[in-house]
Amino acid sequence: MKSRDISLEDCSYTHVLEIISNKWTALVIYSLENGTIRYGEIMKRIEGISQKMLTQTLRRLERDGLVSRKVTPSVPPIVEYTLTSLGETLIPYMRNLVEWSSNHYSAVRKAREEYDFGDADTIVNEVERKDA
Repeated sequence: MKSRDISLEDCSYTHVLEIISNKWTALVIYSLENGTIRYGEIMKRIEGISQKMLTQTLRRLERDGLVSRKVTPSVPPIVEYTLTSLGETLIPYMRNLVEWSSNHYSAVRKAREEYDFGDADTIVNEVERKDA
């Protein structure tokens, strides 16, 4: 029997996908692309993200070494985030994904519509055959 070439346990690719496949992760990385910004500014830049989700996402990215956090003692404290040098290495790949999305998402949307229409058409035909 041939051994499997993809392992959820051993494949670094699957571990990296766990990190970056979350939509909030990608958006947080994009928000930090141009340099250091405060927590509140990240909140303003990412439509729809809750404070809880932003905090969880930033903590995960910090744990993974992609983001650094700096707290300046003041009232209230100033909390700033920056991509680390490791985090910055993701930017070209994220840009490629954005470019691919811009160039091809309309084709994905069209394929979905055709698929959905095809499924609906099949269901209608089956119901009509049963009624006949």
